[in-house]
Amino acid sequence: MRLTLLIPELIWPEPGDRQTLDGLATPALGALLARGRESVEAAADNSADALIAAAFGLTDDVPYAPLRLLGEGHDPGAHHWACADPVHLRFHQERLILADGRTIAIDATEAGQLVRHLNDYFAEAGEAIEFVATTPDRWHLRLSAPADFRTPPLSAMAGRRVDRQLPEESGTAWLRRLLNEAQMLLHGHPANESRTDAGRLTINSLWLWGPGQLPTGLDRCFETVHSRHPLARGLAKVTGTACAEVPASFAELQQASAADGRILVLIEDLLRAVQYEDSDAWQQGIRDLEARWFAPLAAAVRSGRVELDLQSSTIYGLLGWNVRRGDLWRIWQRPTTIGAVAARLAGSTP
Repeated sequence: MRLTLLIPELIWPEPGDRQTLDGLATPALGALLARGRESVEAAADNSADALIAAAFGLTDDVPYAPLRLLGEGHDPGAHHWACADPVHLRFHQERLILADGRTIAIDATEAGQLVRHLNDYFAEAGEAIEFVATTPDRWHLRLSAPADFRTPPLSAMAGRRVDRQLPEESGTAWLRRLLNEAQMLLHGHPANESRTDAGRLTINSLWLWGPGQLPTGLDRCFETVHSRHPLARGLAKVTGTACAEVPASFAELQQASAADGRILVLIEDLLRAVQYEDSDAWQQGIRDLEARWFAPLAAAVRSGRVELDLQSSTIYGLLGWNVRRGDLWRIWQRPTTIGAVAARLAGSTP
């Protein structure tokens, strides 16, 4: 089996956080990291979305929106789309902080009301656009014209400071105007008034990102993609790849997969813990992965049954470790720790 294992935020982003990193026992992962062939790509976009796209060979100007829409079960057609995810922006210590839709718990009724309100308003204004809420917290915008702008994916911004929502370029003036109008419409909607009365964070803005058209001619890289992520599922569909749920463990994956197959598995267990600085959840996630995935994987690689490409999106860049049978027999290379890897990548001393 050739296994590509994507785990966003495998390395804790604060190398000096000894309380989180010290005493975290992961001998199997430590062996994989120490003995595998490491690659570090200091990309402009180190998000989980960029990690997924890169696994399918997409690295520049990725049209995230139509791919995600396809993964949600909707046909994007030949239209240009952008992700238009509902968010809450608030000032905290003179900084504008973004909370994503999952964090502020948007329900389907609220999402439906707000999207209908936006579409009714812009239709009356003669705008040839359409908002589509594929889930309560994932919205898409069909654009009236191609839009060439680059903003980070929402996965890179959740829980973090926002400097600006759209580039200050002449070509995006119409989109900035549309966003300003959408913000005013959201602010005055009864759904948000009800949220305010209930002491809940409002849905006061949209995060626009990932514009483009559905790509064609992408090569098939895998026999099966195991993921719940709509971008990964969209890429699977556009490349004619079978898509399945994420196994609970490596043992379960082995039972479901051919011995000589090329498999991709995306595990998102650590992502939100890092986004919202929940070190306890991240530690528990690592321990679970060590037991359910890394320990049996190390044994399978050592026996020659698996060749592993372990990849992660981190603050240090897009990281990768290719591990083959002979690598794990280099016992003179002692297993490392996540803390030591983080310190090395950050150029500091653990």
